[in-house]
Amino acid sequence: MEKKKVRLLAIQMESVIGDLELNIGTVKNLLVANLEKYDGADFVFLPEVWTVGWCPQEFHNCAETLRDSKSLEMLKMIAIKYNTNIIGGSFIRFDGNNYYNSCPVILKDGSILGFYDKNHLFSYYGCDEGQFIARGTSPVIAEIEGIKLGLTICYDIRFPEIYRAYRNAGADILVNMAAWGKTKKIPWDSMTTSRAVENQSYMVALTQTGMLLDGTENLGHSMIIDYQGNIMDEIEDIEGGVYAEADLVKMYEFREKCTILNDIKDEYKVEKI
Repeated sequence: MEKKKVRLLAIQMESVIGDLELNIGTVKNLLVANLEKYDGADFVFLPEVWTVGWCPQEFHNCAETLRDSKSLEMLKMIAIKYNTNIIGGSFIRFDGNNYYNSCPVILKDGSILGFYDKNHLFSYYGCDEGQFIARGTSPVIAEIEGIKLGLTICYDIRFPEIYRAYRNAGADILVNMAAWGKTKKIPWDSMTTSRAVENQSYMVALTQTGMLLDGTENLGHSMIIDYQGNIMDEIEDIEGGVYAEADLVKMYEFREKCTILNDIKDEYKVEKI
C-alpha cells in the first residue's frame, strides 16, 4: 500500500458488562453492517475492552488465551472475509502468568501481527485497573503495508510523551481506543485533538457508548481527526461506524511546509528566578 489515501473505519459499540458471547455477537454484526455500508476499509478499529465492558472486577472472568479466544477467531474471520486489517480494540489477554488489557493487530489474511498492551493503567476514583492486570512494557507501532500506526488505549491519551515517541518513530496514524466516561467530555475532545495537532498526524479516537453497572455512562464520541485538528467524521452516543479517508500525501506535504518538530530543543532545563 503506497502512502496515499487510506480508508479508516472505527466501530463504536455498547458492551454488556461481563457477557463475552453477547459482545462478540454485537461487534460482529456492527463490523459486517459497516464494512458493507462503506464497501470495505483498509483499517478497522474497535474500542477498549469491548469483550467485557469497563469493569475491572470482571476482567479475569472474561479473559482469553490465544489458544481458545472466541473474540480473536471472530475478528480473524472478518479480516479474511472483508480483506481488511483490524486494530482490535482490546480484550483481556491471559498469557499463563499475567492478565493484560491488550490490543490485537490482525492482518487481512487472518494472521496476528502482534499486540499492544496498555502502558498506563487507570487507578483513580475507586477504579483500580492495576489491581487486576499487568502494565505493558513499551509503546508499539504496527507497520502494515507501509503504513505505521501508533497504538494507545484510553488513559494513555493523558501522556503526550508516548505520542511524540510514535511521531519520532515515523507514525502516520495515531490511535486511541477507549472506554471513556461521559463526565470527561472536555478532556477527551481536547486531548485527542491536541495529540493530532502537536504531532501533525491523523488520529483515530474511539470509545464505547452505553451505561455501566454503577449508573454512569460511556461518552460515545468517537472521531477521526486530521493532522490539523479537523474532525473528519464523528458519532455521538449511539452504536455505529465512523469513516474517513486519510490523505497521507497531503499530510506529508503539510509536515514539509510546517516543520515544527525541528524546533524542539534537546533539553528543557527549568530555571528558577
